[in-house]
Amino acid sequence: MNRISIQSYINKTSDAAPLAVFRILFGLLMLISIIRFAANGWIEKLYIEPGFFFSYYGFEWVHPLGGWTYLIFIICGASAVFVSLGYHYRVAIITFFLSFTYIELMDKTTYLNHYYFVSIVSFLMILVPANRYFSMDAKRNPEIKRKTAQRWTILIFKVQIAIVYIYAGLAKINTDWLFEALPLAIWLPAKTSIPIIGGIFKYTFTAYLFSWIGMLFDTFIILGLFFRKTRWLAYIAVVVFHTLTGILFQIGVFPIVMIFAVTIFFSDALHEHIIERLSRLFGIKNSDSSNFEKLPRRHKGQRLLLPFLLLFFAFQLIFPWRYLVYPGNLFWTEEGYRFSWRVMLMEKAGTATFYVKDGETGREGSVVNHQFLNAHQEKQMAMQPDLILQYAHLLKSHYAEQGMKDPKVRAEVWVTLNARPAQLLIDPNVDLTTKKDGWASKDWILPHKDEEVK
Repeated sequence: MNRISIQSYINKTSDAAPLAVFRILFGLLMLISIIRFAANGWIEKLYIEPGFFFSYYGFEWVHPLGGWTYLIFIICGASAVFVSLGYHYRVAIITFFLSFTYIELMDKTTYLNHYYFVSIVSFLMILVPANRYFSMDAKRNPEIKRKTAQRWTILIFKVQIAIVYIYAGLAKINTDWLFEALPLAIWLPAKTSIPIIGGIFKYTFTAYLFSWIGMLFDTFIILGLFFRKTRWLAYIAVVVFHTLTGILFQIGVFPIVMIFAVTIFFSDALHEHIIERLSRLFGIKNSDSSNFEKLPRRHKGQRLLLPFLLLFFAFQLIFPWRYLVYPGNLFWTEEGYRFSWRVMLMEKAGTATFYVKDGETGREGSVVNHQFLNAHQEKQMAMQPDLILQYAHLLKSHYAEQGMKDPKVRAEVWVTLNARPAQLLIDPNVDLTTKKDGWASKDWILPHKDEEVK
C-alpha cells in the first residue's frame, strides 16, 4: 500500500461519536485518578516529604516544587474537567498533557506503565478535534460543530491500545512466566483470604493457568476487539480480566482505564446511543447546524501529519525492543525495561549498603539510607542500578558539602529475583561517583547467574 492509498484510507470520514465519548471518559477517569491520589495523601508522601528525588535521564530539571506541587495537581485536575466537557479543549488537553507528564517525571521511583500510557494518549488527543461534537466548544461556537471526523482521529487510539496489549503479551513469553509461573506462584498464595475465589490460589496449578491466560489474553485480545462478531465476547474478557487483576494486585486505576479505553473499538451506533443517553440524562440539546456534516478545509499543517504519525508509531514499535542491545538478563539489569509495557513480570527485592570513603584520609563509613530517602524510595533504589547510581552521586555531593575531601562511594547491593537466592547486583569495589548515567551499558552491573530470562 503506497503513501497515497494510506492517506486516502485514514482521511476517510467516520462518525465523530466514538471520539467524543473517548474524550468524555478520558477526562472523567483522569479527574477521578487525581482526586484519588490526593485523597490518599500521596502528594505529600511522595512529592513533598522526601528531601531527594530520582530524576529521569535528560529530565533532571523536572522536580517537585515544594508546596506549589499541589498547584500542579490542581491544574491537572481542572484541565481534565475541561477536557471531558470539551471546554476550551485545545488549551485544556495541552495543559493536561504538560501537567500530568511533569508529575510523572518528578520522581522515577513512582514510574508506572499506565502513567506512560496516559501521557501518550493525552499527547495524541492534542492532535485530534475531539471537541467538534457533543462539547461545550461546539455549543458556544456552532461553526466548529461536526458530526463526522477523519478516520485517523479514532484509528490512532486503537493502534496505541493494540501496542500496549500486544507488547505486554510478548513480554510474558519467557521461561519464568510460562514454565515457572513466576512471579504469580509467589504472589497468588498470599491471596487465599479473598472471599469466594481465594481458595483456588493455594494451588500451584492456578499460578500456571493464570500465567498462560495472561499471556494469551494480552497477545490476542486486540484481534477479538477488532472484529464485530467477537467484539462483545472480547470486551467481557477485558472486563473480567482487568477486574480480577484489580482485585488481586495494587495497580491503581489502570484496570478501569483500560476497561473504558477499549470501548473505542465499538460501533458508531453504540457511541451515538451513549451520547443520546447522556443528552437525556443532563438535559442537553444536541442540535444540528448548517455545516454539521461538513469536514473543515484541510490546512497546510495536515500535510505533515501522516509522516509525523508514522514516525511516532514507528518509535512506539521500536523503542520497547531496545533491551536487545544490552547484555545480560533484562529483569536483572533493567536496561531497557521501562517504557516497554512490561507489566508485573517479576518479584524483585534488595538490600543496599553504601560506603563513603574520605579521599584524603582513607577513612570509610556506612550510610544510613533512611536519613536521605523515604521507605518507598529506598525500596525501589535497592534493586534498580540507575537509581543506585543517582543515590551514590547524591551522597558524594552531601558529604563534600560536609567538608569531606573527594568522597568516594561504593555499594554492596544484594538482590533476589523471583525468589531465587540473593546475588550481588553491582561490583562492590567500584567507585560509583566515577560513573555517569546514560544510554551506554552499565559495565559495573554484575551478571546474573541465571541468564535465561530476557
